[in-house]
Amino acid sequence: MYGVRTSARSRRLTLRVYPGGRVEVTVPTKTPDTVITEFVAKHRAWINQRVLRARERAPVSIDLRPTQVELRALNETWQVEYVAQSRRPWEHNGAEQRRVRVRDALDPSQCGAHLRGWLRYVANERLDGWLKSVAQHYDFRYTRMQVRQQQTRWGSCSRSGTISLNVCLLFQAPEVVRYLLLHELCHTRHMNHSNRFWELVAQCEPEWRVLDRELSSGWQHVPGWVFA
Repeated sequence: MYGVRTSARSRRLTLRVYPGGRVEVTVPTKTPDTVITEFVAKHRAWINQRVLRARERAPVSIDLRPTQVELRALNETWQVEYVAQSRRPWEHNGAEQRRVRVRDALDPSQCGAHLRGWLRYVANERLDGWLKSVAQHYDFRYTRMQVRQQQTRWGSCSRSGTISLNVCLLFQAPEVVRYLLLHELCHTRHMNHSNRFWELVAQCEPEWRVLDRELSSGWQHVPGWVFA
């Protein structure tokens, strides 16, 4: 099984396999169903291989209406309440009570979309201060931070000094998140993975190899609704 997403900006058919094994085909507007079917059939071997790999990296089960969300990076567990009427897709009453109210919907996937909006808000609010603190401690300079939901990368650093962080970092252990922040900050001095880059990483975090391995398998900690 696979999902189809139509994009007016697409010029060709593309495939993406998400953590957990969900397959999505992005197609240009007005692409015939027969063309999509033939495209998927042509790449079936590649899809099967990637699906198996994805299912090893992340849980397959997807609960689109979770009653609680554990943010390991922050050592916080948030209770989720679904309400029929709400002015906003989501709202919460602060980190003290750790309760988020989400607008309910007949389509469970829409509840997941509302939760993802809340997750991006939390990531922007909490990772920003965390990154600033780590950068100040090690005397790194960067231009700005942005939060994204990358499918294969935990973070990146552009030549202009913009550091992009994956919202899914909130589901990782604090020491793993700190390592990723340091990793991207080191890229502000070395825009590659040269020996000099890794030497700098090791100076800041001697246990980087262990933490890097943990991060590589970190998708298994990400709930399925994040990708649904």
